[in-house]
Amino acid sequence: MAWYAVQHKPAQPKRALANLEYQGIECFYPEIDVETIRQGKRTIKREPLFRGYLFINLELTDPIWHKLRSTRGVAKVVSFVNKPAVIEDGIINQIREGLEKAEEVGGIKAGDRMEILEGPFRGLNAVFQEYDGETRAMVLIDFLQKQHRVSMDLQNVRPG
Repeated sequence: MAWYAVQHKPAQPKRALANLEYQGIECFYPEIDVETIRQGKRTIKREPLFRGYLFINLELTDPIWHKLRSTRGVAKVVSFVNKPAVIEDGIINQIREGLEKAEEVGGIKAGDRMEILEGPFRGLNAVFQEYDGETRAMVLIDFLQKQHRVSMDLQNVRPG
């Protein structure tokens, strides 16, 4: 078995994926979380890693190849000289590992402990609350027997 790239029709990746899986084809549609800032607020949106493409794992002799062109949502199989282009297993495995590492690292989440590196609160511990625009974070600091909500530059804090 080998991996091949399939181009899906515009705005139909989920349809192509569902129909391919319904036919018993192993599919891989890598997606990542992307942070965007709209009107000063951070939002996380799930986007495909390779826009317009997904991957299938098939034997070249499998009779299902004849059905791929008529599968709803599928535009075409990526081919060179009328032969489907093979993608090495190692490449697919590297993409999967990269996605796993990206999810492990992720961003800072509410409730994460932070250490303040610079400024008047240097050396104090804080708890991350939320992002405050593109380059700042809102944190809670225990200071003078009271919790204070402070906006700080993201460069001045680190997980800890």
